[in-house]
Amino acid sequence: MSTRDLVLAALFAAIIVALGLLPPIYLGFIPVPITAQSLGVMMAGVVLGARRAAIAVLIVLVLVAIGLPVLSGGRGGLAAFVAPTSGFLIGWVFAAFATGFLSERLVDAEQSGLVQTVSFFLAAMIGGIVVLYAFGIVYLAFAANIGLKQAFIGSMAFIPGDVVKAFVSALVGRAVMAGYPLLPIRA
Repeated sequence: MSTRDLVLAALFAAIIVALGLLPPIYLGFIPVPITAQSLGVMMAGVVLGARRAAIAVLIVLVLVAIGLPVLSGGRGGLAAFVAPTSGFLIGWVFAAFATGFLSERLVDAEQSGLVQTVSFFLAAMIGGIVVLYAFGIVYLAFAANIGLKQAFIGSMAFIPGDVVKAFVSALVGRAVMAGYPLLPIRA
C-alpha cells in the first residue's frame, strides 16, 4: 500500500469521524440510532474503491477501540463493540469494501455522467444498505434478543434516509470522477 493510499484512507476516516459530530437520532422502538456516519462509509466506497475504503473504516474502528469518542453521540471504547449496534459497526468494513468493489466494476471513465451516477448509486445501495443491514440486523436480533423479523422490520425505518445517503454518495463519486479523474485509479 502506497503513502497516497494511506493518506486517502486517513482522509476518509476523518470524514467518517467528522460526520459523527452530528448527533444521533433515536427512534425509540429500536436501539439503533440514525447517524450520518454511514454516509461516510458509502462515500469512501465510491471514491476510494474496495481496499482503501475498508482500510478507512478500519482506522475509525481502531480509534473507537482505543476509546476515542468518534462515534455519533460521542461514543467510543470497547463497549461500542458489545452494544446492539455493534453489527452495524462491523458491517461498515464489509459495506465499504462491497461498495468500493461494485464501484470499481460498474463505473468506467468512458461512461456518460448519468451512467456513472446511476452505477455509483447502485453500488452504494447494495454495499451501503444491503450488506450493512445484513450484518447489523442479524447482530441486533441476537444482541437485543428481539428476533430476526422484528429487527428487520424495525430497521426498515432507516431505508429512506439511507437511500438519500446513497444518492449523495453517488453525486460525490461522480463529482470526484469528473473533477479528479486520477483518484479512481486503484492500485
